[in-house]
Amino acid sequence: MTSGVTAEPVILDAMELTSDPGLEARFAESAHQILSHLVSGGAALGWVEPPSREEVTELLGHVFSAARAGDAALRAAYLNRRLVGFGYWLRYARPTHRPHADLEKIAVDAGAHGRGVGRALTAALIADAQKAGIEVLTLDARGDNTNALHLYQSLGFTEYGRLPDFVAVGERRYDKVFCMLDLRRQG
Repeated sequence: MTSGVTAEPVILDAMELTSDPGLEARFAESAHQILSHLVSGGAALGWVEPPSREEVTELLGHVFSAARAGDAALRAAYLNRRLVGFGYWLRYARPTHRPHADLEKIAVDAGAHGRGVGRALTAALIADAQKAGIEVLTLDARGDNTNALHLYQSLGFTEYGRLPDFVAVGERRYDKVFCMLDLRRQG
């Protein structure tokens, strides 16, 4: 028997996601499950302990609200109507930084790693940024997150800085790597 997983993820934007009541109703819970499992496994997503469901729901509410205002983009990846990943960027709030946005999270369920989900999500978010007139898309990643850093580099991001041993996870320390994609240089 096969696992029933399709080869290509379906990538939905915030509007498509909220227009499907079945998907929208399960989104926050499914996103919470993905984040909890990843963080429990040591993933570099900004938490040391898995976030609470309430924290994830509040975070996603903020992202959806910002997306409706044109200040964010959210993408969700589905395989057979099962959420397997999501990501978002947020426009900078400071007036002098408004032309730019920060890619804040890309989270892919461990069972979907290696299926192109992260690449599809990131590429869709880059396209959303271009459509929104974002000039520079930034991100930061933990230095040991080599798969993510390789993915970002393959999509055109370049490293512009590094803070050695900046991220603290208990007694362990990791570099914080800053990357950027200058969309002004792209056609």
